[in-house]
Amino acid sequence: MESHDVVSDRPIGETGEPALRRRILNAAFGAFMEHGYSGASTLEIATRAKVSKRELYVLFGSKQAMLRACIAERAKRMLPSQPPPPARDRGALSAMLIAFGERLLAEVCQPAVLAVHRLAVTEADHSPEIAQELRVARDANFAALITMLSQARDAGLLGGAAPEEMAIEFMSLLWADLIMQLLQRLVAPPTAEEARDKAQAATRALLKLHAPAGA
Repeated sequence: MESHDVVSDRPIGETGEPALRRRILNAAFGAFMEHGYSGASTLEIATRAKVSKRELYVLFGSKQAMLRACIAERAKRMLPSQPPPPARDRGALSAMLIAFGERLLAEVCQPAVLAVHRLAVTEADHSPEIAQELRVARDANFAALITMLSQARDAGLLGGAAPEEMAIEFMSLLWADLIMQLLQRLVAPPTAEEARDKAQAATRALLKLHAPAGA
């Protein structure tokens, strides 16, 4: 059975608003998965979280805000807490790209994240908000990758295409058709070793395609 706990790594015994927010988000996520976004009522979410609707609205304001927070909780795990410094050589750039790819694969392939993507597909007509929120999360990661590649090109570590084009290439090399196979439950999520292998292969291919002039 898949776990849809959207927030984890919480300290045991923690109380106060952070714990209340987590309880509400986990209740909301469970309701979204069971009834769909449009079918999950704020009353049920409040009941599951054992809070009043007033508390729910004070913290989040709306059901869409809860959905946005659920997705944001996962999306922020895909990026390091602090942006890494610009790479000084191709070896450092390679390590940064591999780490980025590994982290992205690990987080997107989490059951909770895949469940949101499936929800976005099944409720595309009734609840386009889900796809919109997923796009915000995706764009944040894409922007971080573009920044990394732009700094590397400015430092003379990459040549050729614009950073935006290289970012698209890297994502294509990293994912291929994996996400579609995962959403259709045709394959199991990659192991940590498989994720690293995929990230390494995508990085090698990108660096080979965009070697600096004269290299």
